[in-house]
Amino acid sequence: MQVVTWNVNSLRARMAHLLRFLDEVSPDVVCLQELKLTDDLFPAKVLREAGYPHLVWWGQKNYNGVAMLSKHPIDAPQKGIDDGGDRSQSRLIAGTVNGIRIIGVYAPNGTRLGSEPFAFKLSWYDRLFEMIASRHRPSDPIILCGDLNIAPDDPDVWDPFRCDGILLCHPLERERFQRFLDWGFVDPFRERHPFANTFSWWDYQQMGFQRNHGLRIDHTLLTAPVDARCSEVTIHANVRGWTSPSDHAPVSVTLS
Repeated sequence: MQVVTWNVNSLRARMAHLLRFLDEVSPDVVCLQELKLTDDLFPAKVLREAGYPHLVWWGQKNYNGVAMLSKHPIDAPQKGIDDGGDRSQSRLIAGTVNGIRIIGVYAPNGTRLGSEPFAFKLSWYDRLFEMIASRHRPSDPIILCGDLNIAPDDPDVWDPFRCDGILLCHPLERERFQRFLDWGFVDPFRERHPFANTFSWWDYQQMGFQRNHGLRIDHTLLTAPVDARCSEVTIHANVRGWTSPSDHAPVSVTLS
């Protein structure tokens, strides 16, 4: 089974790219972020015709928005961190596919260090952790994937000196990421490529992709039972080179 996460940065703008990717790669499950459309505009009919009959989505006008597309039934679908807290932003979609709990997220960016959006990002991560830790054990088969908006370590940034301490690389953000690893998740890309300087996001400005000035902020974190089945983790950087692309590349994990 192959599971993909991809921040498409507007589904309407990137619909042709998505259909091309589904045709060429044919993953089993795709978690999308930044749909930037309301629920009534979600292209369910087109995606079902493309071979993905099982769909869960949670849209939002102009911002955010997440979805899960699957060739297989999605059991126990969930929209949002259902802890009674803030639900004004569409940032989490979850479901169980073939016995694996898949949680697709679009984490807050944080906007600026010390700002209210940055504090919201940290508290949102705390809520996400509590949701997972209170309902699951590390021995459960779980995939936590999405645009996590955190580059966890020096190899995940194009220049560790210029990026040290900035937004997406700040110690408080990296502490949140590490908390999931300490609990029992594995970063399968870094585990299999310990020294790779490979990225999933490149800024549109200043020829970021052409100069490979990027960050690895899109992740597929796995608990041990899923990691044991993991045969490959791929950052599909070629997709970033398509005409009018998203600034993010899809990331896939392949399970035996």
